[in-house]
Amino acid sequence: MKEGVRPTSPVSAAEEPIVFVIDDDPLMLGGLSSLFRSIGLRVEAFASATELLQRPLPAVPSCLVLDIRLPRLSGFDLQAELNRLGIKIPIIFITGHGDVPMSVKAMKAGAIDFLIKPVREQEMLDAVTGALERDRKRRADRRPYEQAGRRQDRHKRKDSKDSPRQRYAKNAHQIAGRFGHDCRKSGDSWKGEPGKLGSVDKLIWRRAARRMAFLGNSRLARAI
Repeated sequence: MKEGVRPTSPVSAAEEPIVFVIDDDPLMLGGLSSLFRSIGLRVEAFASATELLQRPLPAVPSCLVLDIRLPRLSGFDLQAELNRLGIKIPIIFITGHGDVPMSVKAMKAGAIDFLIKPVREQEMLDAVTGALERDRKRRADRRPYEQAGRRQDRHKRKDSKDSPRQRYAKNAHQIAGRFGHDCRKSGDSWKGEPGKLGSVDKLIWRRAARRMAFLGNSRLARAI
């Protein structure tokens, strides 16, 4: 197999995409690994499916080139186990004994490609680069939600450490803000103790009390 030119774009090892290859044929395993490395891809090769399951998968764009017929755990068995574990990784199946029902089964379970051996080099490279781009986009789309979830978790942990007075004060500031008054910006203060409002406009607080009573929070409304 011909050696290609490695990409010149700087990518740290921690972010470098990975192609996982599983095949019990040493020649096929070595050939595919060399092919992917020839275009600058990082490769991890395994002779069985169980070896992959024992290895924690890094949070980087990746794909799995997977032979269907494997000792002990077949390619289909591994696909089912990854789905059960909630591991989202694009799978490209390769086999020398494929048929239409087998390919349909693989695609229904989430595989993105099904190739018959011997596979042309360009066809294999196109499938892998497409799978990596697909996984990269999936991770990018999911990142804002993960960041929001982490922020929410941090706030929950922080709030859980607050005293009842601190939580009460936070609620009061939020209510004032909804009615156009920000205690922090105006210099008004609330020490977290019911009844001590500082110099906050009483009209704003009466409106807040009526609003909270309307929403059913009678305890806070009475305190205000």
